[in-house]
Amino acid sequence: MRQDPFGNTSRIGFGGLRLWVLLLFAGYAAFYWFSNRSTDPLTGEKVVIDRSISPDDEKALGLQAYQQVLTEQPPLPKDAQAARQVSEIARRLIAKVPEVEDALAAEHGLQAPHVERDFDWDVNVIPSDEVNAFCLPGGKIAVYTGLIPIAENADAMAIVLGHEMTHALLRHGAQRMTQQKLEQMGQVAGAMGGLSQGQLQTVMAVYGYGHALPYARKQETQADEMGLMLAAAACFDPHEAIPFWERMDSASGGKAPPEFASDHPSSGTRIQDLQSLMPKAEQYRQRFCEAAGGKSVAH
Repeated sequence: MRQDPFGNTSRIGFGGLRLWVLLLFAGYAAFYWFSNRSTDPLTGEKVVIDRSISPDDEKALGLQAYQQVLTEQPPLPKDAQAARQVSEIARRLIAKVPEVEDALAAEHGLQAPHVERDFDWDVNVIPSDEVNAFCLPGGKIAVYTGLIPIAENADAMAIVLGHEMTHALLRHGAQRMTQQKLEQMGQVAGAMGGLSQGQLQTVMAVYGYGHALPYARKQETQADEMGLMLAAAACFDPHEAIPFWERMDSASGGKAPPEFASDHPSSGTRIQDLQSLMPKAEQYRQRFCEAAGGKSVAH
């Protein structure tokens, strides 16, 4: 309680101050979200990328992470058979990126950003039982040898590489960094607003299941689609995506988490989505491969 010079009393409620803190943070978060929102020309969907994060910033971070991985897990020599085969698949996909981006952007009446023009593409194969591959911003690609027997053929490997390359082309890394910044704002607001650690954990768990994980699954679906179009355009057989994901499902041994608790779609959902995309993939194959006199790789 406080008494002013005129003899009046007033109460300063700490609860009211907390409310104002939360409202201020919410207002800033909303401003940040809307001011950094744009339409991705390649998907036609709204995305939020912090305008202070440039493609060059992403590229520098990608290179740093890539060099760290290769230092900790030395890759096969570039002239090793597996390295040469994977590099050739990647080379064919990279060659089709500009055409596929232009075609996808045209579907939405927009212009492709062509961030790949500043990429310094590099491909390495890492000897490891890990069933994985990635493409970091700037075009830094790595494939773990554990993936090769499950891919089985060049067509399936092309679909995997196309998927990973798409993450970099759609700037999914910058989107995730922006998402993390919004999450940090929420955590700070909650702490300053008086939420206990347990309450913050509950709020973040609800946020994760309700937004963060679905958002990550959406990025995976986007990468599946554009990656499939890249593989088809580069004269690989898009239909190999289906048996590949069936093999991936078998390789998981039923240990994959339920879809709602994962940042990736389930293999069943992926297969269903990819099957629905096959007519479009065939169109891209006819347009960019067969029209140029290309042909699919033999199995």
